[in-house]
Amino acid sequence: MHDEPVNRLERRKQRTRAALIQAARGFIASGKTNVPVLEITQAADVGMGSFYNHFDSKEELFEAAVADVLDNHGALLDQLTGTSDDPAETFARSFRLTGRLFRRRPQESQIILASGLNLMSSDRGLGPRAQRDITAAAAAGRFTVDDPKLAMAVAAGALLGLGKLLQDEPERDDAAAADRVTQDVLRLFGLPADEAHDICTRPLPGLDDAGEERFR
Repeated sequence: MHDEPVNRLERRKQRTRAALIQAARGFIASGKTNVPVLEITQAADVGMGSFYNHFDSKEELFEAAVADVLDNHGALLDQLTGTSDDPAETFARSFRLTGRLFRRRPQESQIILASGLNLMSSDRGLGPRAQRDITAAAAAGRFTVDDPKLAMAVAAGALLGLGKLLQDEPERDDAAAADRVTQDVLRLFGLPADEAHDICTRPLPGLDDAGEERFR
C-alpha cells in the first residue's frame, strides 16, 4: 500500500520535468535563450523550487531540451527506416524524412537549426545514424567515399541549408526540395544519377502512429 504514494510522487516529478523541458523547447525555438529561470518556471507553471529539484542551471535544462528533441527524432527515424537492407537507401530515407519534418514539426526543426553544426558531433538524433549509414554504405561499396566523417560534414551542411531555405520560403514544396537535395547528395557520394533518382522517388512510410499525415 505504501507504493502508491511513491508512484504518485514519481509521476508528479516526471510531469514537472516534462513541463520544464517543454517550456525550454519553446524558448529555444524562438531564440530566447537568455530568459531568467523565473520566466521558464512561469511558462511551465511550476514553482522555482521545483526547477532546482530537477536541474542545476538553465544551461542544463536547455541541454536536456535539445537532447529530448534529438532522442525523439532518432526514435522516429529508427521506426521509419528500419526495413531496408540497403544502407544507401536507409540514409536517403532518413534525409528525405528529416527534410519533410522541417515543415511538419516546426518547433523541433527550429531547435535543430538553432543547434546547427553541433549536431554533427552529437551522439543523439540524426547525426550518429547518418554516420552509421554512410560508413556502412561505403563498406558495402554503395558509396564511393573514403572519409565517412567528411561525407557526414557535407551531408549535414546540405541538410541544414535545406532547412533554412524551407524556413525562409514557406511556399516552396518541402517534399520535392528534400528529395532533390537527397538525390544530389547521393550522386555526390558516388551513386549513378538514375539510381539516386530511383531511390528518391520510392514511397516513404507514413507517420500515422505518430499522429502525422502520410508523407507524399
